[in-house]
Amino acid sequence: MPRTSLTELFNDLLRLGREIAFVQKRGYRREAWTYAQIAGAAAHFAMELRERGVRTGDRVLLWGPNCAEWVAAFWSCLLRGAVVVPMDDGAAPDFARRVAKQAAIKLIVASREKPALDSAAPVLILEDLRQAVVHPRVQLGTRTSTPDGKVISTTPQFSEEHLGRDHIAQIVFTSGTTAEPRGVVLTHGNILANLEPLERGIQPYLKYERFFHPLRFVNLLPLSHVFGQFLGIFIPPLMGAAVVFEESLNP
Repeated sequence: MPRTSLTELFNDLLRLGREIAFVQKRGYRREAWTYAQIAGAAAHFAMELRERGVRTGDRVLLWGPNCAEWVAAFWSCLLRGAVVVPMDDGAAPDFARRVAKQAAIKLIVASREKPALDSAAPVLILEDLRQAVVHPRVQLGTRTSTPDGKVISTTPQFSEEHLGRDHIAQIVFTSGTTAEPRGVVLTHGNILANLEPLERGIQPYLKYERFFHPLRFVNLLPLSHVFGQFLGIFIPPLMGAAVVFEESLNP
């Protein structure tokens, strides 16, 4: 049965639990985040968004390098019903300011090293999401049974309204080839329409996955781009795979 929104895909993170989701460099070390930790941090931050008055349809600018914290922040916005406005990590501050103004940003989630954007929107530090792994605010993983006897894990609803395929998931600013970057609106349904055929194509081969488990994706593509999101966020949970980010984060 088709998913009604991307939040249903979030339940795959709960199902995978202690499986490694992301591996990233932090200084000279490597650290791993499990799917359960990503889910917990996302739920924690979704509560933070609610407390800060971010509502369904509000825009949140997400600006930082590829990292597990970025993924958790991305999912938290989707859970809350907020619209992600992903910004390329290497974007010039002037461009980020124009996007923040044009998209009417309600909140900015940015890496600690990013400059201020002279926006009235409050700023939350991306790296602070690590604390949500240590001190989570939300209990996840409620187990329920479907009519056919399948046991699934579910998560509480964090949005004010039930999210559907027509709700906006993100606005990606892209220039195509040479044009001035413009915001492209992508709904939950737009993303699912691309993901569902891939999932159907993967399923017949999952029986062989156990011979290679865990599969690993080395991701060099920016998560601010849709292609990077598919290979770094949406597809790996379908196979219980781990994503390795090769960029180094500050301690």
